[in-house]
Amino acid sequence: MSQENEKGFVFEKINYILLAAGLATVIIGFILMSGGGSDDPAVFNPEVFSARRITVAPTVVLIGFAIVMVGIFKRPKAQ
Repeated sequence: MSQENEKGFVFEKINYILLAAGLATVIIGFILMSGGGSDDPAVFNPEVFSARRITVAPTVVLIGFAIVMVGIFKRPKAQ
């Protein structure tokens, strides 16, 4: 059975740190995915299919989601 901390919070400090780090990682991944479009819709820009947007950015986002999951599922230390 789970117990609440003395302050009434569900998570401990490390959980919140992991959640914030995961959220920041996800945001960085989405920033890496952005851009590459063309100002003129009649002109194709092959930068849309760069390795950064196709492989690196989704990997960073998935790592961020994994960090968030660890932050949620990490159990508090037994006292």
